Amino acid sequence: MSDQQDYDLCYDAFMALPDEEVQAPEIPVDAAVQESENLYFWSLADKAELMAAGLPETTIDTLTVRSGACRVAEALWKSERYTPQEAQKEWAERSPAAYELRDRIQHTFRYAYRNNELLLGRVSAIAEGSGDADLIQDLSDLAALGKKNPEPLQQINFDVATLDFASSEADELAVVLAQANGEKEIDNAVKITRDRAYTYMKQAADEIKNCGRYVFWKNEARLKGYRNIYRNKTYKKNNSDNNNNTETAG
Repeated sequence: MSDQQDYDLCYDAFMALPDEEVQAPEIPVDAAVQESENLYFWSLADKAELMAAGLPETTIDTLTVRSGACRVAEALWKSERYTPQEAQKEWAERSPAAYELRDRIQHTFRYAYRNNELLLGRVSAIAEGSGDADLIQDLSDLAALGKKNPEPLQQINFDVATLDFASSEADELAVVLAQANGEKEIDNAVKITRDRAYTYMKQAADEIKNCGRYVFWKNEARLKGYRNIYRNKTYKKNNSDNNNNTETAG
């Protein structure tokens, strides 16, 4: 199967994971996927021994499928990400229209709700404040207010679909602004999906590694394939660098 087919096959399973189980990657996802691919082929040679220790056969058989799914999810996330410079450019291009949209909706609401002091007060409260973050909140709040009170808007032939557009703009621009400001962890739907696909892969990989370490605890030739290769390499490199720095300082 292709990686995309793997993704489609696994999608329902990793999206069904309980939120409390979902983990953000602790190592580069590309490295984690490659480790899982290597682990899959390594564990095939030990399949009988691992199954004898209670590891389900499907855990091994599905690892390469989960790895392919994670690879696609990571690619989708990377395609959504911006560098701060790219996000700043995106913000500069899109924010003027967003400000105009916000002002137009406020202007419309003041007229449509002119006979309702309560709604007018809410429009005025939303209009308080300034700045880019306030713009995003205003779009979201105005969309919610309009959707809850559509009749006066319909009476002046306001296109209520504009409210859906304002809501989606608020969601998208919140991500762009956060990235423009250099914020790394963004509550982005694509990122969350990537984290779920990563967790789904990692769960199977961890089961195989744990079983392999149990079965081959006295067989170094087979045990080495069930270790966390990336972390071990990083640990060794850091220790080497620290030793070199100490010798230089000495």
